[in-house]
Amino acid sequence: MAAFAVRMPRLGMTMQEGRVVAWPIAVGARVEKGRTVLVIESEKNEADVEAVASGFLRHIYVGVGEQVPCATLLGAITESADEPFDADAFAAREGGRASSAPAPSLAPTRGAGAASTPPPGPRRPVAPAARARAKELGIDVDRVTGSGPGGRVTRQDVEAFAAAGERRIEVAPGVALEVLREGEGDPVCFLPGFGSDASSFALPLRALSARHQVIAIHPRGVGLSDAPEQDGYEVPQAAADAAAVLSRLACGPAHLVGASLGAAAALELAIAHPERVRSLVLITPFAAASARLRAVARAWCRVAREASSETLAQALAPWLFGEALLADDAMRERTLRGLAASLAHVPAATLERAASGMATWSGTRSASLRALRVPTLVLAAGADLLTSDAESLAREIPGARCVVVRGAGHALAVEAADRVSEALLEFFGSFGSRAGETGR
Repeated sequence: MAAFAVRMPRLGMTMQEGRVVAWPIAVGARVEKGRTVLVIESEKNEADVEAVASGFLRHIYVGVGEQVPCATLLGAITESADEPFDADAFAAREGGRASSAPAPSLAPTRGAGAASTPPPGPRRPVAPAARARAKELGIDVDRVTGSGPGGRVTRQDVEAFAAAGERRIEVAPGVALEVLREGEGDPVCFLPGFGSDASSFALPLRALSARHQVIAIHPRGVGLSDAPEQDGYEVPQAAADAAAVLSRLACGPAHLVGASLGAAAALELAIAHPERVRSLVLITPFAAASARLRAVARAWCRVAREASSETLAQALAPWLFGEALLADDAMRERTLRGLAASLAHVPAATLERAASGMATWSGTRSASLRALRVPTLVLAAGADLLTSDAESLAREIPGARCVVVRGAGHALAVEAADRVSEALLEFFGSFGSRAGETGR
């Protein structure tokens, strides 16, 4: 007889952990290989996890509402319902945690019995061992995302942060950025927006990685990227950083995808160095930041200084999302949990420097749009409160195509991830592979 582990999967290049939403079948019930054994949530989306073997669900190690790292042991399946099974011994062998209480006799169904997110504890609590280890490794512990109760930073979190340093690429003397890569083919480079990391593109990254080499750059101060102390993180500097990454990767001209402030960096790069850009996708872009956008950025910085990432996500929701998402309780709460996790990767000091850079760049390239000769797609959100002039910007770029997603808000790649993925696949598909080209 044999037992099989059910683990938290890694569904994309940005996924680090997932939350158990439901175990749709009871402990002891029959499960068929390839059929859904549980439902998880990660990066603002739900996904079904299929059974790795046919048999019987014998034990659940991680309950509904718990969030754990990828590869964590979640449950166990045995070939028969009555064969001897020692849950703690299996956990010890598979690197899971032992159970202090018997497994529940009935697993909650999808959407039922889901635990609510626990109230946030003190901002960035740090275990003494984690603080000591961070000092040994020369790591700013405030930049480490905690996986313990209430977001507590553990020693393991610090060591994982250090191990992930191999993803960093030097873009200037003393400055290295975290760069995520996956897939093969023509390169597509993603630049996240103000206060965001690559998880804001989670579904588009996953969709494109089957056909392309996808590259996601965390700008200065975000995630594991260095955060040099300077008055502002300027947009031309962000464009130069992206160019340096592409040069180091020796991948040639790339398709650029930027959202909001990331779209500003993409625009800057396409204007200053069009030879580095194969095509341009601008998601909810702006050439001149509106008074509302600047005001929200200032408020974002202040709340980030004074409150938890969960509180910040709640405050930002009306500005980032459309009515339909906000009115759907389950979708809203799921999205806010993912947003809070993403916001935790961007310190307040980084936000303040990015806001300064946005203000400095605003309006400086408006007159240059008509000189662009790069194939361009603009994705606008019909209910965008922050960059409502995206359609007007598209009309200024010669030959640009504009797609408007009605009802969606500013965080378009999150709220309408499927629609954005479809638009990107269609747009990049029109180019064909570089290997088959005879020239541009």
